Amino acid sequence: MLAEIITIGDEILIGQIVDTNSAFIAQELNKIGVSVYQITSIQDDRKHILEALTIAKSRVQIIIVTGGLGPTKDDITKHTFCEFFNDELVRNQDVLEHIEALFKKYITTSKISDINRDQALVLSKAETLHNAYGTAPGMWIQESGVVYISLPGVPFEMKNLMKDQVIPKLVHTFERPYIVHKTLITYGLGESALAEKIEDWENNLPAFIKLAYLPNLGKVRLRLTAKGSDKEVLAKAIATAVEKLYALIGDIIYGVEDNETIEEVVAKMLTAKKFTLATAESCTGGQIAQKITAIPGASSYFKGSIVSYATGTKIDLLQVPKNVIDRYSVVSEAVAAAMAKNAQQLLKTDFAIATTGNAGPAKGDSDADIGTVFIAIATPKGVFTEKFMMGNHRERIVQKAVNKSFELLQKEILKF
Repeated sequence: MLAEIITIGDEILIGQIVDTNSAFIAQELNKIGVSVYQITSIQDDRKHILEALTIAKSRVQIIIVTGGLGPTKDDITKHTFCEFFNDELVRNQDVLEHIEALFKKYITTSKISDINRDQALVLSKAETLHNAYGTAPGMWIQESGVVYISLPGVPFEMKNLMKDQVIPKLVHTFERPYIVHKTLITYGLGESALAEKIEDWENNLPAFIKLAYLPNLGKVRLRLTAKGSDKEVLAKAIATAVEKLYALIGDIIYGVEDNETIEEVVAKMLTAKKFTLATAESCTGGQIAQKITAIPGASSYFKGSIVSYATGTKIDLLQVPKNVIDRYSVVSEAVAAAMAKNAQQLLKTDFAIATTGNAGPAKGDSDADIGTVFIAIATPKGVFTEKFMMGNHRERIVQKAVNKSFELLQKEILKF
């Protein structure tokens, strides 16, 4: 079962926005055994839309289109759909009443206009999909063995429609194969070294299991994908493969579940053990704290962060002794350790992460080489510190430091 995703909008093609819709749709389709054959981004242009639909219908059974459903004249998707299907637009009374209700309840700054009411115009051949959060309904058209689904481009509207209506309807309409994924997140070994270490294991995987390497700034995700008609057989084969992989590299595997980040793994560990955490960040500028607080329920274990970017802030707020900074430099093992220990004490937590480094392009208050990063983890039993050389690209240095901080924290939590 193959699908194609078509995103419509000049704003995507000029780089004004990032197309996150396609990634979400692809993930949801994959969960129900639908493989995405291609993702295409096109202009809000009649000829371009017609060409994309014509090509797509020759190679897939499901076509999902997002965007181009707004109330303004530059959104021409519905009119182009009429041409493609030799159809016409008709006013849907249920959609119109929904639009009027939205304006009455939520939009008090302007009155509903005819342009807004025209959002209730849908193809006569289409089954409308109720958009609970917006005025543009989704449309489902089935013709010549192909299902065409048109969705609004606003992400939260599209996601709700996909989960509540599109996915259940696809499951009911099509018989699909099973696709089972298992993703293992590894830290501390590069892609090539990792591939060499598990080469024999990879070569002996069953033919229906595929392995993908997904490297990203200090970590490599290993994604196993099995596809077939018997879900139990697939799941058992994946479990056996994972068990064998643990015997080879279990010491560097820090997460086992698709899309589970290391910060989510750490969050579960802190919650389960009822430990608390604080951060003291310099070179990472609060990005560790941001990742932590993005996880629902973080307030149960995360007590706060001190972003001590300036040297004076380290002295005044974190109470790092000035003589320690003068003696060892602001980018040093001693300062990282003091930052972590003091954050732990000031915020009264079980664990604390501290980062100090030189991300460049200038050296700032330290003579340390660009790329030098010290990460300290304060634990109930003491402070552990490591030095890293993380290259010369500012953004990569920061992201590597963030990832490595979670890796080191997880190692320390595992000791308790």
